[in-house]
Amino acid sequence: MAYQSMIYGFVFLPLCLAAYQIAPQRWRKRVLLIFSWIFFWLLSRGLIVYLLGTTVFVHCIGIWLEWLKSEQKAELGTAGKGEKKKIKAIYQKKSRYVLAFGVLALLGILAYLKYYNFFVSNVNGIFGSVLPFTLAEKKILMPIGISFYTLQAIGYMADIYWGKIRAEENLEKTALFLAFFPQIMEGPICRYQDTADALCEGRPLDTDNLTKGYIRIFWGLFKKRIIADRLAIAVGMIFDNYTSYSGAYIAVGAVAYTVQLYMEFSGCMDIIIGSGELFGVRLPENFRQPFCARSAAEFWRRWHITLGTWFKTYIFYPVSMSSPVKKWNQYSRKRLGKYAAMLCTSAIALFPVWMCNGLWHGARWSYIFYGMYYFTLILLGIAVEPVRDRILEFLHIGEKSAGLRLMRIAKTWVIIFVGELFFRADGLRAGVHMFRSMFDHFDLSIFTDGSLLNLGMSRADIIAVMAGCIVVAVVGSIKERGTDIRQSILQKPVVIRWGICYALMLAVIIISAYGDGYQAVDMIYAGF
Repeated sequence: MAYQSMIYGFVFLPLCLAAYQIAPQRWRKRVLLIFSWIFFWLLSRGLIVYLLGTTVFVHCIGIWLEWLKSEQKAELGTAGKGEKKKIKAIYQKKSRYVLAFGVLALLGILAYLKYYNFFVSNVNGIFGSVLPFTLAEKKILMPIGISFYTLQAIGYMADIYWGKIRAEENLEKTALFLAFFPQIMEGPICRYQDTADALCEGRPLDTDNLTKGYIRIFWGLFKKRIIADRLAIAVGMIFDNYTSYSGAYIAVGAVAYTVQLYMEFSGCMDIIIGSGELFGVRLPENFRQPFCARSAAEFWRRWHITLGTWFKTYIFYPVSMSSPVKKWNQYSRKRLGKYAAMLCTSAIALFPVWMCNGLWHGARWSYIFYGMYYFTLILLGIAVEPVRDRILEFLHIGEKSAGLRLMRIAKTWVIIFVGELFFRADGLRAGVHMFRSMFDHFDLSIFTDGSLLNLGMSRADIIAVMAGCIVVAVVGSIKERGTDIRQSILQKPVVIRWGICYALMLAVIIISAYGDGYQAVDMIYAGF
């Protein structure tokens, strides 16, 4: 039941839409919840107990935190002036313990399921010759989407603790927020206040929502099935046999995988967000033309936006605003100066963000390296920013200069391609080997002598991929200028509007499903 499958698009989704529209308004949230649980069960079978258990647990923690707030308010109403500060401190401590219990319980389950074998293999590898025993690895089944709904659940509890939202008393509403089927497998990671009300309003289906939703779904299928799935053939050939390739082949593999990953993930996001729009639910955007970024930091503000927002809200800000960091900042400003203090404080706050980013993707050293790679680059960007600004001022080059912008974009592309090379490589050693071999025998003739056809893609595949990338690039350029393309399509005459829609649908059906060399490929981010 992948989002790009025929069963999802032509069976599951229409059945859900029909049942939703037929049901009375007050029952529609239950229809969505039932279909969401069915969707999850079809993906993970009995592992749905993890989702159900998380739902009940998080709901109870939320109620507990809200009860502590009401108890504090009641005591403050009858307390004397001198006792209020003490009461606030007591209840703040209690609430902090409850939140910590909730967060640690969820993270403990996630860590065990996702990282236990990684931990065991590393302990055995490092201390195997010293310890009188070896730890046994286990066959652990992990429910699909656990990383995504765990972060949503933690965000929900933290927002109650901070007073941003009130705890939900209706268990069905909490359950639907965590389990809504379009986003359960790959995100986007939502905040409760962004989607919970829309999910439970039960608004009737709307023609505009259906049209815009299905246009976006087919646009996502276009990127996934025409471009990403075809590139997967060549990418797999290079990365799975990396010792047989060097030079330009490795560079092609790095670029091809980056494009594949973007088309795959952003395409799935289009399907997911389009599916939500069918029901009038606006899920947050997860991509905003990331290849227009001019720095590594800007790239991550445009790529996997909701994950970055989550890390910024629930890790970066709490760390940077914590008492120890504030004290260190004050101390270092006096001893080291403003610049060094700023750099040190940034490093302290950014390090856990990027360590968690690497670990979130999976239990591999290459993922940890990936997180540290961006941590280093972003910190270097902060460090050199004052010097860069002075150089530009001295050379009389404006920030909006076209040449400077293109140079920064090109630099960022190199950063992205190298990062994804290590991300995709089969381990850190393989990544290092591929990076080094990229500079051996770099022969550009492979682009003209037909050598690329030995990577499993035919000429038809290459033409389809290149044409698809051009279409995506043009659409992205239009969106970067602030134009709402789908709204523009809806305002066109009927012949043009439906011509565009049918052209998109036929391209997906004919080129992807029946095109030369097509292979069905599982969703990459579903594994994270």
